[in-house]
Amino acid sequence: MFGRVVKVSGPLVVAEGIPNARMMDVVRVGKLRLVGEIIELVGDRAYIQVYEETAGIGPGDPVESSNEPLSVTLGPGIISSIYDGIQRPLDLFWKTSGAFLERGLDLPPLDMERRWHFVPKVKDGDRVTTGDILGEVEETPLVVHRIMVPYGVEGVVEGIREGDFRVTDVVAHVGGKGVTMATKWPVRKRRPFAKKLPVKHPLTTGQRIIDSLFTLAKGGTAAIPGPFGSGKTVVQHQLAKWADVDIVIFVGCGERGNEMTDILMEFPHLRDPKSGRPLMERTVLIANTSNMPIAAREASVYTGAAIAEYFRDMGYSVALMADSTSRWAEALREMSGRLEEMPGEEGFPAYLGSRLAEFYERAGRGICLGQDGREGSLTIIGSVSPPGGDFSEPVVQNTLRLVKVFWGLDYKLAHQRHFPAINWLISYSLYLESLDEAFAKDVDPDWRRVRGVILKVLQEESELEEIVRLVGEDALSGRERLTLFIARIIREDFLYQSAFDEVDQFSTLLKQFKMMRLIVNVYEEALEALQRGVALDRITGLEAFSKVARIRFVPNDEVGVIDEIERELVVSISALR
Repeated sequence: MFGRVVKVSGPLVVAEGIPNARMMDVVRVGKLRLVGEIIELVGDRAYIQVYEETAGIGPGDPVESSNEPLSVTLGPGIISSIYDGIQRPLDLFWKTSGAFLERGLDLPPLDMERRWHFVPKVKDGDRVTTGDILGEVEETPLVVHRIMVPYGVEGVVEGIREGDFRVTDVVAHVGGKGVTMATKWPVRKRRPFAKKLPVKHPLTTGQRIIDSLFTLAKGGTAAIPGPFGSGKTVVQHQLAKWADVDIVIFVGCGERGNEMTDILMEFPHLRDPKSGRPLMERTVLIANTSNMPIAAREASVYTGAAIAEYFRDMGYSVALMADSTSRWAEALREMSGRLEEMPGEEGFPAYLGSRLAEFYERAGRGICLGQDGREGSLTIIGSVSPPGGDFSEPVVQNTLRLVKVFWGLDYKLAHQRHFPAINWLISYSLYLESLDEAFAKDVDPDWRRVRGVILKVLQEESELEEIVRLVGEDALSGRERLTLFIARIIREDFLYQSAFDEVDQFSTLLKQFKMMRLIVNVYEEALEALQRGVALDRITGLEAFSKVARIRFVPNDEVGVIDEIERELVVSISALR
């Protein structure tokens, strides 16, 4: 039984007479069997967003429902893969149809013929529940793929054995049901935790302005808004490379084709800093460029989230990078317009905020389903590309209501070649208080104090710059000029970080703390010298200050050098009379 197309409007197809049509069911449209999804039902009419180019589709063409929601296929073989927005394997498409996607081509997301070595972790007669680990497969040298009891299945294990299996082969029976290594999960449905936990561990990235001043927590959410050319993609590349996570899911959502080309060409050659292995051995890429069908752009972030939650449930720490949610929101706006819905602010649909919330609320840290009590976390970092860098536009404002970390990029800083171009005056993190205990325990009890002084100096500098523009620096007191001097050191020798220098591109938390402490202790010692009547020029003219510019390039395992420079400066300043 088939329905029939009655209207085509770009990626929106209207059909009637589809048997047992339900919201969010996947359908096949036309003789090419293009993939689509029912997004609205009015009487006997189904409104379908099609994830492929609809040229050639016309009234009367058949529409067949799968009676299943849009789902991802999960199992060994996901890691290192490159998918489009609905989990079609782009590398296989390239081999089959060339550089452009062939419409209607249906290829499985996983290699159905490859055999994986399955090692059981339970034995016959054991009783297991949803989420318990049945066995393991070494997917890559960096990732052990844990085969879990599917959702809604529990009972006694039977017929489990070690061996080489395809993902569709039954590796065990649980409660009389056959369990394979591959499962399906609806992309729009959140995978549940057994218990959600508060976030209290920092997600270290090696980027000083992020880790030290505007810290992100594992299981948290962050937004990187900024105008074109301000470095959003570069920041996300650095986070993907250096973030302290086990798995990275990178979603290129509606970005320019040349940017996605750079990612697809660069990522396979990046080395994992911890193991020295290729970074792709713990990465999944989802590429949906701006010239691909716009409907698939809307699905891509959910596809990424479903894959990320799957690895989170194995007990891994996962980071999901979405670049950019503005393009995703534009897809929502276009589909909403074609559905003739009442537009909200700037033409975006009225449900923009709730859709963004559905996405960002999938982040979190908690106890995974299963009896072993393993913890997993999913951190979501989304970039936003507001037109003209206008942070008051709806996507940015709705995002800021949901995320707890805001890294605001500044085009002026980017133009000055200051990387990362994160504006320290507008950025913030709401995780700082909950993470202070971890920093005090793992790094140094003085972390909170020195970070507070650094932020205070930067804030005072911005206020003094207004005065300098009006009356000049000569009108400032010695203390105020010292503040400007120290603020320049903070900006040039601490916040600035080269993504291309082998040493400077990554700083451990200990190195970051020692750099901050050096600046703060020198600042406080200089303030005392000013109170003793020492001229500011004598303080800033000390030869030892020339060594401060080199602390960025001190290797992470030689941070004692920073302590020596600090002692030399403090002693030199205290000796001034």
